[in-house]
Amino acid sequence: MTELGGYHDKVARVDLSSGDIAYEGIDDEDAKKYIGARGLGVKYVFDQGPDVDPLGPDNLLAFMTGPLTGTQTVMSGRIAVVTKSPLTGTVTDSHHGGWSGARLKWSGFDGLLFTGKAERPSYAVVEDGELTLHDAEHLWGKGVHETIEELEGEVDGSLGKNLSIMAIGPGGENEVRYGCIINEDDRASGRGGTGAVMGSKNLKAVVVKSGTRMPKPADADTFKQGYQQAMQLIRESEVTAPNEGGLSLYGTNVLMNAGEELDGLPTKNGKYTSTSAMRDAEGVDIDSERVSGENVRENILVDEPTCHSCPVACKKEVEVSVMHKGEELNVRGESYEYESAYALGPNSGHTERDEIAVMIDRCNDMGVDTIEMGNMMAMAMEMSEQGKLDDLSEQLDWGDTERMIDLITEVANRDGDLADALAEGANRVAERFDAYDNSLAVKGQTIAAYDPRCMKGMGIGYATSNRGACHLRGYTPSAEILGIPEKHDPHEWRGKGELVALFQDMHAISDSFDICKFNAFAEGIEEYVLQYNGMTGRDVTEEELLETGDRIYTLERYYNNLAGFDGADDSLPGRFVEGDEAMPGQGASEGQLCELDEMKEEYYARRQWVDGVVPDERLAELEIDIGPGTGVSRGDSPAPADD
Repeated sequence: MTELGGYHDKVARVDLSSGDIAYEGIDDEDAKKYIGARGLGVKYVFDQGPDVDPLGPDNLLAFMTGPLTGTQTVMSGRIAVVTKSPLTGTVTDSHHGGWSGARLKWSGFDGLLFTGKAERPSYAVVEDGELTLHDAEHLWGKGVHETIEELEGEVDGSLGKNLSIMAIGPGGENEVRYGCIINEDDRASGRGGTGAVMGSKNLKAVVVKSGTRMPKPADADTFKQGYQQAMQLIRESEVTAPNEGGLSLYGTNVLMNAGEELDGLPTKNGKYTSTSAMRDAEGVDIDSERVSGENVRENILVDEPTCHSCPVACKKEVEVSVMHKGEELNVRGESYEYESAYALGPNSGHTERDEIAVMIDRCNDMGVDTIEMGNMMAMAMEMSEQGKLDDLSEQLDWGDTERMIDLITEVANRDGDLADALAEGANRVAERFDAYDNSLAVKGQTIAAYDPRCMKGMGIGYATSNRGACHLRGYTPSAEILGIPEKHDPHEWRGKGELVALFQDMHAISDSFDICKFNAFAEGIEEYVLQYNGMTGRDVTEEELLETGDRIYTLERYYNNLAGFDGADDSLPGRFVEGDEAMPGQGASEGQLCELDEMKEEYYARRQWVDGVVPDERLAELEIDIGPGTGVSRGDSPAPADD
């Protein structure tokens, strides 16, 4: 058990197959070495074993909070969902905001651990330190929005006051490999297929009912100092300043115009580095400004809700009306995010603002990842153009928004040949149709809205992300676009291996606290240490906390090594690097390609890994004393597989 501040020292362990529910404390050494949320969740998943079937009953699905979740700490409303990904086969953690993380902490829990598979569809209710299981057959097959509405009545709570609900839609139920979990605020644990794992367990929803029992800091003076410093920095930042900063005014979509101007916005399945480059080359009517945060704010914004303890309010609720096959679709929902708009818009060959809003809402209701859904459709569009889908009953044309809207529902239900194929994710589509050159995936997960031909740090970030291509493992655009903490030339590859490793460690820390990454646009390691020490009562140094981030990231890599991944998997799609498939950048990124091999060498040296594998000496240095080791020592090559 742990007596550190910020923890309830209580985790529920649920075997859905038997219905058994047990409660346990948190090992004090684990709390100190892995903090909570992401880090501690990965430790639980590691202990379950890296060889489990992601969609099998033995896979662990962990809903985790951290020691700062639900506290006064700024932006501390996050929750981590950690599991083995059915999309990539790697360990994955996927976070969402709103209020569900805070309410889980206030309900008396640090985490919920689910294994097994319920005999019938079920949902869990958490209240006052107890977890109960209930029948959900009447909810199976329903969308997320209807499910949440019905559950609000069943548990006699009030959304937005004392109730949070995390649910899956048909995408999770049908084990779409990028099915996700959505809460009542349309916040998504979107990446990696966490919703598919939930569906494989016949778990429809997790309902959290709570008061507001906010954890108190063990060292109030130290915590207050850290909180005040953090709040001052957030108020002064041009990015996060409430009602003034870019994030506060325009949400994440403030980056749409910035990415376009840099020629760093992947367009038409990454063939182009901006919509203007596509427009110039093909003479089509496409313009990213139409789907920018500025355009959204001026034309369709209706509300700006916020998450627990957040003054920034980056969420942008929109309302649109779209005619679709003679029917008027009226949609109001959160949130018009940059990543969603990119994947469902420019990367799919169009910039129809209102139709994208409908698609985002449809993805949320069906419970599928907006990034993966958009990129999978872009992949299918390019494959259709090249005749690679001729064996299927239908094709998909660039920018066909009418078809895209319907296809989201079809993919979630695996309804039709094309939909069923796309539900399997990029790697399986590429293998089935010999279409690896059409895929924008790394380790099976597709890229986000930052082109690695323009932002070289994002290139090495995608390649070395432990959960597949991801901008949130190490957010180098902070430095490459915004100059935070200092400006880095986006086209320069030198130094980017070290930069991304530092960002990865910092984000591993914040994800384990669990606080929003947007605090990193203002705060730094000093504020992290003060708030963490103040809450827990510990006395760690900046260097010790950074080593903890390194330990968490290395544990994830170690898990992946044991699951069969090494440096060969730290790759990028062929169009972004030199070779036969290369498509050099255009405009401000004219002729640019990503120098991946050079950056990998620099990155591995910084991490002290051997060709992407953690050597046993490094495990010992970081006190990762679990598992069999990788069989690799410094200077060696990865050990050959056993016969």
